[in-house]
Amino acid sequence: MMSNNNPKHKFLLFFLLFTSLSWAQNRVSGRIVDEKNKDLSKVDIFINDNKAPSFTTTTGNFVVESDSIITKLKFSRKNFTPETIEITPENAENIFVQLSQAKVSNIQEIVINTAKTKYKNKKENPAYTIMQKVWERKRNNGLEKFDTYSYKEYEKTQFDLNNLDSTFMKKKIFNKLDFIFDYADSTASGRLGLPVFLNEAVYENYGKNKPDKDKKRTLVAQKTSGFQDNQVITVSAKNLYREINIYDNILNYLDIGFQSPAGSDGFATYDYNLVDTINIRGEKAFHIRYQPKRKDILAFQGNLYIDTDTYAVMGATLKSTQKINVNFVNSIYTQLEYDNPDETTFLPKKLVTEIEMSPFSKKKGSKSVIAKRSVDYSNYEFNKPLDPSVFKRKEEEYEDDFVKKDDNYWTKARPDSLSKSEQGVYNMLDQLQQTPKFNRIVKLFETLGSGYYNGVKGLDFGPIFSVYGRNNVEGDRIRLGARTYFGLNDMWRIQFYTAYGFKDQQFKYGADARYMFNKLNRFMIGAGTSRDIVQLGGQLTNGDGVTTRPLSTSTFFARGENNSLSSVNQTSVFAAIEPWKNIQIRVDGVMQSIKSANLELFNLMYYQNGRLRKTVNDSHVTISVIAKPGARFSQTGIDRYQSSNLAPTIVLRYTRGIEGLFNADFNYNKVQFMFSKPFLIGTLGKTIVNFEAGKNFNTVPLALQNIIPANLSYGLSPSAFSQLNYYEFVADSYTTLHLEHHFNGKILSYIPLIKKLKLREVAFIRGAYGTLSDASKAINVEGFKYSAPSEHIYYEYGFGIENIGFGNLRIFRIDFNWRGNYLDRPDISKFGIKAGFQLGF
Repeated sequence: MMSNNNPKHKFLLFFLLFTSLSWAQNRVSGRIVDEKNKDLSKVDIFINDNKAPSFTTTTGNFVVESDSIITKLKFSRKNFTPETIEITPENAENIFVQLSQAKVSNIQEIVINTAKTKYKNKKENPAYTIMQKVWERKRNNGLEKFDTYSYKEYEKTQFDLNNLDSTFMKKKIFNKLDFIFDYADSTASGRLGLPVFLNEAVYENYGKNKPDKDKKRTLVAQKTSGFQDNQVITVSAKNLYREINIYDNILNYLDIGFQSPAGSDGFATYDYNLVDTINIRGEKAFHIRYQPKRKDILAFQGNLYIDTDTYAVMGATLKSTQKINVNFVNSIYTQLEYDNPDETTFLPKKLVTEIEMSPFSKKKGSKSVIAKRSVDYSNYEFNKPLDPSVFKRKEEEYEDDFVKKDDNYWTKARPDSLSKSEQGVYNMLDQLQQTPKFNRIVKLFETLGSGYYNGVKGLDFGPIFSVYGRNNVEGDRIRLGARTYFGLNDMWRIQFYTAYGFKDQQFKYGADARYMFNKLNRFMIGAGTSRDIVQLGGQLTNGDGVTTRPLSTSTFFARGENNSLSSVNQTSVFAAIEPWKNIQIRVDGVMQSIKSANLELFNLMYYQNGRLRKTVNDSHVTISVIAKPGARFSQTGIDRYQSSNLAPTIVLRYTRGIEGLFNADFNYNKVQFMFSKPFLIGTLGKTIVNFEAGKNFNTVPLALQNIIPANLSYGLSPSAFSQLNYYEFVADSYTTLHLEHHFNGKILSYIPLIKKLKLREVAFIRGAYGTLSDASKAINVEGFKYSAPSEHIYYEYGFGIENIGFGNLRIFRIDFNWRGNYLDRPDISKFGIKAGFQLGF
């Protein structure tokens, strides 16, 4: 039932569903291995001087928590010599423990050097010499050097509620749901950790570099605890994570750039300390501890393990600082392991990332969600002939049954067996889905996330947020709609709405139907019709959908009056196909009539062959190529939802107006182009670029012209100009550029007191240039009113403050906008304030 064009919102709602929920007061983590550097499990861990073990490990990695201060840990396992390590705030994370067989008589003591040595300059620091050699011998992913390659990838994504207590479990919301706590595991703090989501996936990867490059990643098996019918949650959960290359200068977490400790400019951000030389997988390695020079920047602290002979990174741990300024996130922890087959390359071996999230509070002791993803890479094969068919998309890969495997398959596919709590989460979620109360809670959050309410099987009502609106033409407006909905992977959909304006006393409507023939190339057809009041020119590169009503027709909290509305009757058909992954070719045929919604307020009349006309009859065909390279989608049905990442959107569109077809009035040709993409700019933040250009090659009336989009509301609208009025600029040809840079708090973090608010700064500039011919002005009755920004490039600029809120809930943003030129025009706004909610990290 969930259907929202922004799956990030769905995931945050899912996240809020299971949390009100931070780490215990004291936390120590690390890894335990044997003499051969293989992970060691079933190790008893004793906190301080406790006589009984507080925790027994199930894997080589461990995390222990305590309500009291942890001063030392003792590690004990049968047939191994116990080890005791003193714990300080500096070494509480990422401890490396190596246990020796008890029969060995001479066991070296583990010594952890936590002292930070001060040097007169960085060249005196031995760690600097080592890191210089790492940068000089920077390695590339080894997959690039082989003619062909293949490997297997096992991925496990798990969410755990952390730091639960008896008070939390007795809350009324868990009435009749208290059986879920039977699946919880005790932690060293005496509280409970409850797994609530588990997804396992196996991928087969194939690639070639010669004679031409190609690669394919195929999901061959997937198993999800509960939510099997809601891949929005599954894909959104996976979309929390990015692939990490420790040699890159900037590491992408949550589409936010963090300085890499192994990057070539790492010494500008980090202090390095050579701790010791240790054995890792039988090889000697330098153990270097690093920490950021400033705690309130987007950087990590942790350990690097550098091969003493080749200066290759064998492993690394990265943990965020306590003052991490990321919305909803309390901490990030990553562990990386690499194989180094030769002097110039590396191969990923293991990746583990934990993200601790809490919707409201960063305080220790508050409840949180631990989102953990581990990936094991195995079965590497190189330079073996690959059948060309492995790179082709196959229809069966998009079927649900393709990824369903039995228990025997998963037993063999897992690198390590599931823990008891991981096994229990499958049973728990299946049991929860049989509980009416849980289903009611899920339904509430799905309704808020999608905007649709599932009234009866196969039918959703909504969008609920568009029920009421208001504008000068219609007055108060009521809109009711519905759609067919049987599941996330529906191959067809019908949706419709009706609306009524109490001022103009007119009914409006819209309906469309779509059908997809197959999931491989996503060949689909559709048709729709509508009669409604709309705001033309709300965006430049717009589509031809008929059931999506522009938000700009409502004038709540807006400057000035929105009188420039149009009455549009439209019927359209379309066909679309995706011949290549993430590249769609679409053809739309549209027949429409356009006139002013109220001639007394807004004049769309024009001259044609000496006659005065008030209605434009238009028939056109549009061919579009829409490319989203690197984009990730959930679902395979007719509606799929793009997960947020740094993928660009590129649109190339040609429109041909055909005079005489269904009484159309004009022949015309129009070309449009759009490019939009976010870019990580090192540690300086993220820049979002939106560029558009287009041209009408023929003279057309105002209703068919290119309108530079304006935003008269006090809300945020990223693709429009905040200080323009509607129809202030009209153009035969145009170019626009929007640049918006998010500094992620880098500037405000230097200001005392202000930095405690964790606010983030945004800077932006918008520009438009265009031309409008005399013929295009003359065709309109009031053409003298209209002009293009041809004398100068129109521009506006400003700054914003985002991340406004409290605790971890910081979703409010305020923008301050200034108009840069064309200041002598009447009824303009030189300065304006916009505000709104901005869900994101």
